[in-house]
Amino acid sequence: MPTITPFIWFNADLQDVVAFYRSVFPDARMDVNPLPEDNATAEIEIEGQRFIAFQGGPEFELNESFSFFVVCEDQAEVDHYWKLLTADGGEESQCGWLKDRFGLSWQVLPKGFWELMQHGDSERKERMFAEMLTMQKLDMARLQRAFDGDQ
Repeated sequence: MPTITPFIWFNADLQDVVAFYRSVFPDARMDVNPLPEDNATAEIEIEGQRFIAFQGGPEFELNESFSFFVVCEDQAEVDHYWKLLTADGGEESQCGWLKDRFGLSWQVLPKGFWELMQHGDSERKERMFAEMLTMQKLDMARLQRAFDGDQ
């Protein structure tokens, strides 16, 4: 059976990419393989998700059409990953989206958000979505209050 692995083109030195992701995800496995003409690849595995990073140069840029989705146990974990991933030139977006300093998009969401999405009627979900649209980093307590109608 074939394997399918995301392949991501970076316009950055892969040593920098690997060092950054190791600082965010200390348990990650990463192996850099130099290639001719100032290129390199890295096999990266973060929390069980494997992908290939390619040091390709400026011909292509990352955009929001591809992102990694991080489901966090609680607000403290959301805050932790949000801070690390936006450090040193990363950018906040809205509704739990951000870009790290290399331009890779991430969605950092509390597990409780998905639990609420599986329960409740459409009115409760609409209130929660309306509140989410006012946020950059998601705040689970505010989302819960909106879901419950306690605003």
